[in-house]
Amino acid sequence: MATEPVTDRREGELALADNPDDMRPDGHVVFIGRIRSKWRQRSECPKNMRAAREAGEPASVLVDPPYRAGLAGLQRASHVVLLTWLDRAQRDLIVQKPRQAVEASGVFALRSPVRPNPIGLHVVRLLRLDIAAGTLELEAIDVLDGTPLLDIKPYLPSVDSIPEAAMAGGRS
Repeated sequence: MATEPVTDRREGELALADNPDDMRPDGHVVFIGRIRSKWRQRSECPKNMRAAREAGEPASVLVDPPYRAGLAGLQRASHVVLLTWLDRAQRDLIVQKPRQAVEASGVFALRSPVRPNPIGLHVVRLLRLDIAAGTLELEAIDVLDGTPLLDIKPYLPSVDSIPEAAMAGGRS
């Protein structure tokens, strides 16, 4: 989905010479389902999972029929990791200046959806799973309704949690 060119860049932002939306893909990725959320427009969507949980709006995932068998065993997980394709995100900025930031940063130092490959990473609480219907009921999500789903993985606290992890400058 090509995005409209953005002309109102913030000071310090830098765009790529070639917009990834206009490039030929070099991998064959399939969408395995869609996210269902209350959020219809970016302006109302929570900016991260913490804000989504605070909003208290449940969400769900609908997995397409060919992929539902892959949900077997997932009922043991309290949390899952969802990888999404943020299909309405801009893809051409390589340096961005978030509204609240003092200075611009490279896209790979940010959690912004604006990136060359707009892949979303979401650790979510799984409330209910119906394998036959292909639905996962979630505590919350920070993406727009209809966002394509790339993958689902169980969250493994013994592997995925890194208590000492930190980001200098106050982000954690």
